[in-house]
Amino acid sequence: MPRDAVLLVRLAPDRARAGPGPSGVRLGHAGVRHLRQFEGQDVSLGAQGRVFAELLAHWDLAAPAVVAHDFGGAVALRAHLLHGAAYRRLALVDPVALAPWGSAFFRLVGAHHGVFEQLPPHLHRALVREYISSASSPGLDPAVLDRLVRPWEGEEGQPAFYRQIAQASQRYTDEIQGRYGSIELPVTVFWGEDDAWIPVAKAYELASAVPGAELVLIPGAGHLVQEDAPGRLGTELARFLGAAEPGAR
Repeated sequence: MPRDAVLLVRLAPDRARAGPGPSGVRLGHAGVRHLRQFEGQDVSLGAQGRVFAELLAHWDLAAPAVVAHDFGGAVALRAHLLHGAAYRRLALVDPVALAPWGSAFFRLVGAHHGVFEQLPPHLHRALVREYISSASSPGLDPAVLDRLVRPWEGEEGQPAFYRQIAQASQRYTDEIQGRYGSIELPVTVFWGEDDAWIPVAKAYELASAVPGAELVLIPGAGHLVQEDAPGRLGTELARFLGAAEPGAR
């Protein structure tokens, strides 16, 4: 995870103003800005999981509540299962966690990222806009779509977009998928029922793999559930994050 990344989740207005608090972390890729991008940068899920665990230690967060979306789910799970990061509770929102994952487009780009990096900027911009748009069920607000596309434009952004796809190997989830049964903290899996990137069947599979995990399906929402149904997601997250710990009185 880049040192100066800003991670944003659009929730209901009151929840957004409240923020996660000093003991909460939101982890995801939607809304990242000021992204440091350079040739040779290791943005693999393996590197991000390690860096996230180191970041929590640097912040001296002993057991934060973590909300993780998409690749953030794989990062949070790797940090916990492989690097010893302790969480108070974990919310997984449409996470990349179970094989197989990655669309046909995703695999095509991964195999030929050097070719895609050479696309004329206007064609690249159109491709990225269509790709990101497909993550929403009702459709993204134009201003939101512009914000999500912007980091992947320009001399640094265009190659970085294809570089991060090329490094997104399924082996990083294969390494931890068999360990989900060892997770011993409260986990809730949140999933947009209309997710076109990762089918909702994976939600049931993941919730079944983690002991005691709760499953919350959000109707009318696609992969970017934080944009498609911010109020519903915010309410459900507040309920989960504010719940008493098991055994507490």
